[in-house]
Parts: sequence; C-alpha cells; structure tokens
Amino acid sequence: ALPVAIMAAREKIDRIILPLSNAAEAAVAVSASKADIRVYGVETLNETAELLNGKESRPPVEVNVSELFSEEPEYPVDFADIKGQQAAKKALEIAAAGGHNLLMIGPPGSGKTMLAKALPGILPPLGFEESLETTKIYSVANLLEKDRPLMVTRPFRNPHHTTSNVALIGGGTTAKPGEVSLAHNGILFLDELPEFTRSALEVLRQPLEDREVTVSRISVTTRYPAGFMLVAAMNPSPAGALKDRDGNLTASPKEIQRYLSKISGPLLDRIDIHIDVPKVENTELFSDSASESSHNIRARVIRARELQRERFAAASCTGVYTNAQMNTKLIRKFCALSPESSQKLMDAMNMLNLSARAHDRILKVSRTIADLEGSETIEMRHLVQGIQYRNLDRDFWSF
Repeated sequence: ALPVAIMAAREKIDRIILPLSNAAEAAVAVSASKADIRVYGVETLNETAELLNGKESRPPVEVNVSELFSEEPEYPVDFADIKGQQAAKKALEIAAAGGHNLLMIGPPGSGKTMLAKALPGILPPLGFEESLETTKIYSVANLLEKDRPLMVTRPFRNPHHTTSNVALIGGGTTAKPGEVSLAHNGILFLDELPEFTRSALEVLRQPLEDREVTVSRISVTTRYPAGFMLVAAMNPSPAGALKDRDGNLTASPKEIQRYLSKISGPLLDRIDIHIDVPKVENTELFSDSASESSHNIRARVIRARELQRERFAAASCTGVYTNAQMNTKLIRKFCALSPESSQKLMDAMNMLNLSARAHDRILKVSRTIADLEGSETIEMRHLVQGIQYRNLDRDFWSF
C-alpha cells in the first residue's frame, strides 16, 4: 500500500481506496508528502461502490507521523547490562559510528550474541526518509504490523543458518525481498557464520558491495535496497573453543582450517572490523563496577555520524552518509595519511598479507576512530587501532 500511495502522490491522484487493513500505510505516505489525497479504507465491495458514487460511509484514514516517532523505542539489551568485554564494546561503537561491517570470533558463552543484540541501542535514530525506504520494503513483503504502519526503529534481522539463498537475497514466485533487504537501514546478524552454506555466504558479496540487490523471476526483474550493517559471529573452532583448559587445540589444525575456510577471503575482505571476543573472566563477571550505558555511547555515535554527514554534504557526495560508504576516490580525499603513517600501513599490509580491499577498509575504520575523537586528521594512533581490527586475518586464518 505504501508504494502505491507514493506513486499516487507523484501522479497527483486525489483519492485512494484500499482494504481497511492497508489504509494506514497509505495514509503515512500522504502525510509525508503533504499531498491533497484522501485515503479510504473499505471492508466490502458495497463500501467501495458507495465511495465511487460519492457517498462516504466512513471518514478518510489519517495518521499522525510525528506521534509514531515520538515513542521511545525499547531495546532488548543495554550495554550497561554486559559485563566485561570492553574491547568488543569499543569495536561495536566504532562499527555503529561508521556503519562498518563487523565479525566477532569467540568461544561459546563469551557474549557474542548479547553484544550483537545490544548494537541497535547505540545506532542513531531512524530518519524519516530512511523510515519510508524501510517501510516500503516491509509493505511489499507484507510484514508490517497492523497497528504500526510505519517502521520507526532500525530493523534487526537474525536469520537461522539453515536459511536458503532465496530467503537471504529475495525471490520466489512473487520476487519478494529477502533478509538483506529486510535489514535495509539496520542490522543483518548472522550467528554461527560458518554453519551457513558456502553458496549462501557467497551471494552476500554483491549486496555488501552494491548496497542493493536484483531479484529476477521469469520475465520480472526487481531491484531492492540492501544497505545493511553485517554483524557476524562465529566460534574459532568446529569444537567451539579454540583450546581446552590445558592449552591444547580442541581440533586438529586441518579440521580448524577446513572450518574457517568456509568463510572466503573475498567475504572477509568486505567485513571492516574483525574482533576476538574471549570468555569473560570470573572477576569481571562478579564485579560491581558499572558499565557505560547504551544512551551515553549512542550520543558519541550520533556526533560522529553528524560529522560524516556534514563532511560528505559539503563535498556534494550524493547518497554517501557514513565512512563505510566511501569509494576509492573519497578514501583518497578524506583519509590522507602522514608519510610515517603510510609506511606503517604498508608494513602492516606486508606482514598480514592484506588485499587492496582490506587496505581501504583499514582507512575507513581509522577515519571513523578519528571522527569519534573529533579529530580532523587520521593520526598514527587511529591508524594503529584500525590495523588491529585486521589481526584476525593472521591469528585465525594462518593454520
């Protein structure tokens, strides 16, 4: 209903008749466009006939968009509820601030899933234009809640590892949007990443690069937005933890390598931040010290996002709002390094055997770290931290 109403506003149609259950969706678009359109919801063909003959059996449907956005969203996990994991929390803050993809590797019970579920609480609020984009996708997929005609919080999609390629990317008999589009303007969380089929993981590469996906069905081709943050989690070994209590590997190097090789190099290259999430020590688990709240972290994230938005707007970079969206040209423009920092990056590239794409990811992340500090330039400390988020290329993929 929402896409239909948007088209009606564009074509200057003055009246829309829809099933009552879909009318509120259309009213959202009318309210947003300030178009002079009356939206009627009907339940029977008789009501439709009466409206066509000029008789209104019920008033037009109206929606107060401001009221929908005024509600404070509730998030399942607050960062203050998570014990320890300070390094992982900082990595998630950086990912949120720059819109970066993130991979967490750690043993079962280390808190990877809890960290992922806390991430929506530190993301900036969903803007109105973003809300319309996301709502259109959910409208096409017939997934909008009856009492909520507008998506006002960022989506968090968590498909199971048995999810098919079609369910991930989209398709089927009606070319419906898949998980990558349902996560647009939000988060796609893939837990137990190596348990997904290799083909399912490989089809993620195109939407991760292009931020959109093309779904074809017989003679119909549909393009859906797919601008999501990928957050993935996995164990370091098929046995769970990498080592047992005595420090011995829980599986043979060959078994570990086979397990890790399910994640291809090209896919890893498209994930900006790789972090180790170790098991929390008992001293931290039972500590009474307070952790920083999601509210406080979110304030820093919003400030960093505003810096990026202003920077790209001043340079007339249409459609670019976060550091993660920068192309090679913009990286050269906004991620300049001193000669010393350039040498440091070159040394890291050689030592870690990183690709050109990984090089660009390091610079994007370093730019975000600088933005969180309010620094106009990328200093050596920002670059060093950005490089550290690629250490897993060496630590876990060197068996």
